Amino acid sequence: MRTRDAVNCDFICRFYDKGNCGVSPPERIQDAAMQPDAHPPIRGRHELLPVLQKYWGYGEFLPLQEEAMRCVLAERDSVVVLPTGGGKSLCFQAPAMCREGVAIVVSPLISLMKDQVDALRNCGIPAAAIHSMIGPSEKQRVVDDVHAGRLRLLYVAPERLLRERTFEFLQRIQLSFFAIDEAHCISAWGHDFRPEYRELSMLKEAFPGKDIHAYTATASVQVRQDIVEQLGLVQPRMLVGSFDRPNLVYKVQRRGSGLEQIRLCVERHPGESGIVYCIARKDVDRLCQALTDLGYRALPYHAGLSDQQRQRHQDAFIAEQADVIVATVAFGMGIDKSNVRYVIHAGMPKSLEHYQQESGRAGRDGLEAECCLLFSGADFLTWKRMIEESEPDAREGALVALHDMDHYCHSVVCRHASLVRHFGQQLASDNCAACDVCLGQLDQVDDPLTIGKKIVSCVLRLRERFGADYTALVLVGSRDQRIVQQGHDRLSTWGILAEVNKNSIRDWIEQLVGQKFLLKEGEYHVLKVTESGRRLLRGELTPRLLKPSAKSTTERSNSARSDKAGSGEQLDAWAGVDRSLFDLLRKFRQQQAADQHVPAYIVFSDAALRDMARRRPSTLDRLLHVRGVGEKKRQDYGLQCLALIADHCLQNNVPMDIDS
Repeated sequence: MRTRDAVNCDFICRFYDKGNCGVSPPERIQDAAMQPDAHPPIRGRHELLPVLQKYWGYGEFLPLQEEAMRCVLAERDSVVVLPTGGGKSLCFQAPAMCREGVAIVVSPLISLMKDQVDALRNCGIPAAAIHSMIGPSEKQRVVDDVHAGRLRLLYVAPERLLRERTFEFLQRIQLSFFAIDEAHCISAWGHDFRPEYRELSMLKEAFPGKDIHAYTATASVQVRQDIVEQLGLVQPRMLVGSFDRPNLVYKVQRRGSGLEQIRLCVERHPGESGIVYCIARKDVDRLCQALTDLGYRALPYHAGLSDQQRQRHQDAFIAEQADVIVATVAFGMGIDKSNVRYVIHAGMPKSLEHYQQESGRAGRDGLEAECCLLFSGADFLTWKRMIEESEPDAREGALVALHDMDHYCHSVVCRHASLVRHFGQQLASDNCAACDVCLGQLDQVDDPLTIGKKIVSCVLRLRERFGADYTALVLVGSRDQRIVQQGHDRLSTWGILAEVNKNSIRDWIEQLVGQKFLLKEGEYHVLKVTESGRRLLRGELTPRLLKPSAKSTTERSNSARSDKAGSGEQLDAWAGVDRSLFDLLRKFRQQQAADQHVPAYIVFSDAALRDMARRRPSTLDRLLHVRGVGEKKRQDYGLQCLALIADHCLQNNVPMDIDS
C-alpha cells in the first residue's frame, strides 16, 4: 500500500511534467503580465468570450454584459446601468484587452482604484492607477509603461484627469476609450453627487472622436439623462439591467431588542464578513463596543475617526482580520469586497436609493447573502429633522424619498418586487422566494379582513380628509382635542380598535397603502380609499396584515439559495460543496492574500472556492473549468491548490474530478 507522501510526490511530479500539465515548474514560469508584447490586442469582434475565459475564468456573460462590451468595441458611446454584483466593471475591462491603446477609467476613490488594479493584475492584466498615494518613482514607472504600450487600463480620479498636465500627457499617447465609473456622481439628481464629475464634460471637446462609456449601479431615468447631457455623449446606447438582486434575502423588522436582533443575524453567519449600518456616530461606537464585548471581531467606521483609523479599520475588514464593520453611510462606496455575506441596517436608511446601494454591498460574488433592516418611528423623525435642516433646493425631493423608504419598511408585499418597482421595473415572478414576505416568515393577524374593513370604513367616515396619524387616533378611541372638536368621537368607528395600540394601527394603515387598498394624496398625505379598498369592504379582497408584535426570527432563513431571475430555477449555492475542503481553501487564500498585501477576494472569490471544493479538480486543465480561475490564477496558485485538494481527498476518501 502506498503512503500518502508517495502519492503526493507522484502527484506533484505529474504536474511538473510539461507534457501532462502544459506548464513549466514554478521556477521556470515567468510573469509576462507587464511585458510589452505579452498582450497584443485581440482585434476580432468575436473574441470577447475567450478573453473572459483566459483572464477571468468565466465561460459565459452575465445579462447585458456582451451588449455593453460590443458598444465599446464598436466605439459607440454608452450608458450602462447594472446592479451591484452585475459585473459592470468587466464591461469596460474585457474590451480594453481587445482594442489598441490604453483605456482611461475615471474612478472617484483611491481605495476603489487600488482594489480594481490589484484584481486586474492578479488576473494577468496590465493595469495601473495614478493618485496622491503613490510616490514620484511609481508615477514615473506608470508613465513609462504607458509610453511603452505596456498598459491596457489606467485609473485616475476626475480631479487629476482634468489637470492641464494630464490632458497634455493623454493627448500625446494612444488612447482607446474613456470609462466613467460610478457615473451617477455626475448628476445633481443622484444620491451621491460630486461636483468634480461635472467637469468631465470637457472630455468630448479635448478628445474629439473618442468614445465615452458611463457605468453605474443605480440611476433613475432623470439621472441617466443627466449623465448623457453632462458628458455630451453622442447618440449613446442606453443599457439598463434588472435592478433585482435575486441572491439577496431581504428581511424587515420593527426594531425591538436591537442588539439581540443584530446578534441573531451575525450568529447566522459565523466567521463571515458583514456590515452593520447605523444612522449616528454614537450608535456606531455603542453597537461596535457591544459586539466586541460579545466576542465578535468588530471595528467602527465613521467620520469622527481620524483618516488613519478609518483606513486601518477598512484594511482590516478587507484583509478578513475583522469580520464586522459597524459604520455610518460614510463606509462603502470605495469597497469592492465581493464576499460580504450580510448587511444589517440598525436604523432605517433615508431613501430606497441609499438602501439599494448599501444593501447591495452584500453578495457581490453572486452567492446568497442576507439583508436585514431594523426600523422604528424614531428613525423617520431623525431623518426628517436632518432633511429640514439641509439645503432648501434638495429638501422636497429628500422628503418624498424618505416617505417612500418609510412605506417600504411598513409594507407586507414582496421586498424584491417593491424595490424593482421603485426603479420602474417589474419582477418576473409572483414569489421571489428570497424575502421574509415570500418565505412566510412574517407573523400575520388571524382576521385581516375584519381589521382592514374597520380601517377603510373609518377613512370613509372621516370623508377622506385626514392623514394616517389622525385616523389611527380615531380608531384607538383618543379624546384628543382635535377629535372632540370635530365631533369624530361620535363616529361609529371611534374606538373600534381600542384594544390595539396606536403604533400598530398606524402600521396597518401603511400596510393597506402598500397593498393599494388606500392611497396617500397631496402635501399632507391625506388618505383616500381606492377601488380595491371598496372591494375589501365588500369582502371581495383580503389584505395581509402583521400582528402588533412580530416574533423575532431566530432560525436560519432559507437564504442558502440563489434564484435566477425570470427562469424560476433555484440553485442551492452549497450543493455538492465539500465544506471542510472549502475551509482549507479559504485558509490558503487568506495566507496568499496576506503575503501579497491584497484583499483575500482578489486571490479567489468565495464563488471560485465553492466551485473548486465542488469539482475537486486533479489537473491544471481541469482547474480552468472552475468559475473564476483564469490562466494567470492557474499559473500562480494552481499547483498548490491541486496538492491541497489531492491531500484532502486522499485523507477523506472522497472522489476528485466531479463534473458539475
